[in-house]
Amino acid sequence: MISRNAPAAPGSVMSPTLALPPTTLPPLARQRAMFAVLCFVWGTTWLAMKVGIATVPPGLFAGTRWTVAGLALLAWRHASGQHMGVPLRLRGRLVVVSVLMVSLNQVIQLYGLRYVPAGLATVISAALTPVSLLGFGVLAGQERFDRRQAAALGLGIAGILALFGPKALAGDLGWREVAGAGGVIVGTLCYSAGSVLARPLMRTLPAAEVAGLTNLVGGVLLLACSLAFEPGSRAAALGHWGWPAFGAWLYLLLPGSLGATVIYFLLVRDWGPGRTGTYAFVSPVVGVVLAMLLFGERVDLADVLGMTLMLGAAGLALRR
Repeated sequence: MISRNAPAAPGSVMSPTLALPPTTLPPLARQRAMFAVLCFVWGTTWLAMKVGIATVPPGLFAGTRWTVAGLALLAWRHASGQHMGVPLRLRGRLVVVSVLMVSLNQVIQLYGLRYVPAGLATVISAALTPVSLLGFGVLAGQERFDRRQAAALGLGIAGILALFGPKALAGDLGWREVAGAGGVIVGTLCYSAGSVLARPLMRTLPAAEVAGLTNLVGGVLLLACSLAFEPGSRAAALGHWGWPAFGAWLYLLLPGSLGATVIYFLLVRDWGPGRTGTYAFVSPVVGVVLAMLLFGERVDLADVLGMTLMLGAAGLALRR
């Protein structure tokens, strides 16, 4: 449970959907459990996004999801008596963070995802996220680059290349695929930059409030632009999406936005962007394992090697 008077010590704030009694686990164990949930949920979201945007305009699909998520988080905080206003000096930064992490990131990535396979999008995002988070964190003075971090990044990127590279990059890419990959890259950079800019906000505001406000502001801006400019969005706003798209939207809303996003903000606040970004080394492994269990896909020696390297990279980065 988040309190407006809660201290900012690591582990002192939990996700509203995953709250545990304060004596259940020590702070570090709670953070690691939250990290495991983050890796699992975000290891499954690319497929859900791909399903949704197959029938729904990307801006409308993302805008409605993030707007509802923001309203739900803020309503929960208000009902719990934990509302806290945003100081005037922080409002500009909050808007910038919202635009980067939600509005720009989502629409650019989702339009890019229309033209590239979900596997290739996973490769790009997984390889770039920890590197860009660490790079922006170093530039902002939030991170210190050392040999252990360099080794973790090297192991993780090597694992991603071994796991996905030969399959995702097989054959020549047309201009649509190149443009789509560029969209995923730009969206990932926007999200990483916004994550680093969001951390100072959480010195004053609870992480769940930052998540709720960011989701709401970014979602409303994206939804307004979609209804004004995106082809087909007004017709799709009537909600005739079909059950696959609606099911994907619900999955992205509940565990994706209301669960994993709050956890992400908490870990960025307590661990820093570079360490938290190592989720990108674990999430693709989750996707591969689920594909094996649910769809009977087989793995070879290169897949096992890649997953081992990526898990090793996350473990190295997570060590104190």
